[in-house]
Amino acid sequence: MQFSSRRAFLMGRRTSKSPWAAFCQGLQRRVAGSFLDYGLSDGVGSARLTPLNAADLHHARALCAEHGVVLALDGVNQAASQSHQSVLWVELGSHLTQCQRLPNDASKWFVQPGCLLGDLEAAGLKEFAGLPGYLTVAAWLADRSLQAWESGATHRSGVAHACVLLADGTQATLGPFGEHNRQPLDGLALQTLVSGLFTLTGSTEAQACRQEPHWSARYRLDALMPQPGHTVNLSHLLLGHGGDLGWLEWVVLDEAALSEAAAPDPMGFSLGRQAPHDVLWAQAIELDVRVKALFDPSDVFPHPGQDL
Repeated sequence: MQFSSRRAFLMGRRTSKSPWAAFCQGLQRRVAGSFLDYGLSDGVGSARLTPLNAADLHHARALCAEHGVVLALDGVNQAASQSHQSVLWVELGSHLTQCQRLPNDASKWFVQPGCLLGDLEAAGLKEFAGLPGYLTVAAWLADRSLQAWESGATHRSGVAHACVLLADGTQATLGPFGEHNRQPLDGLALQTLVSGLFTLTGSTEAQACRQEPHWSARYRLDALMPQPGHTVNLSHLLLGHGGDLGWLEWVVLDEAALSEAAAPDPMGFSLGRQAPHDVLWAQAIELDVRVKALFDPSDVFPHPGQDL
């Protein structure tokens, strides 16, 4: 007993790490970007990551899933304060800002999530001239008021392809999908997700929302129910997603489609202004719950996210 006590005195007591401390230490060891821990408040942690590269986000997602921490995109208005759960805010800084024309298609641009809209305008995409130049492409894509296209008209966004990191770690490349554009769906997880979403389009809730001039729900399931003459594009599922469904890794913009598109109606999405007793309001809520569950069953990303 004396030996044991003497050893404890010399070596010091071993203290167990809190879950939040374990999360922060794990992240600091793995990422190349900058990390700031804001600490705990009432048992809930908050921190900020400014990633240096895409690998930082893969490490962050894995640790968030392991420790029950929400991975949230900074720069998007959040309806919920996320005060009930620990949050890692991702701030896109001076990295992940690449923007260039694709060599095999002069009308298409490869853009990383940290690129600013002002930089897109300066590069020659004049369609972004009327938008806040300080917004990142990730925030622009996630903002519901900036993606409030009329029902079934998601093609007007100018988004051609997108790569998204899903909650389970799947890296999914999304684009045109149909009889003439059947891009392979790599992996069982993505196949299951897309199959579930197509099944959901046949629901009473989805059909009711699609019949309205403006899409009433948060998540753009109408990307799978396009207006006549237009093709299903899976990347349009990310339009206005509020950061709730996945992490944008890159996007391909079609300059030709952007130049033809009218600006979205900022009043087109107004879930917060609908009456709770309204039948369509209830159907939109139910549809959003089911879309969120398909994309993010373990709630790695914010819920419900941005409201207006």
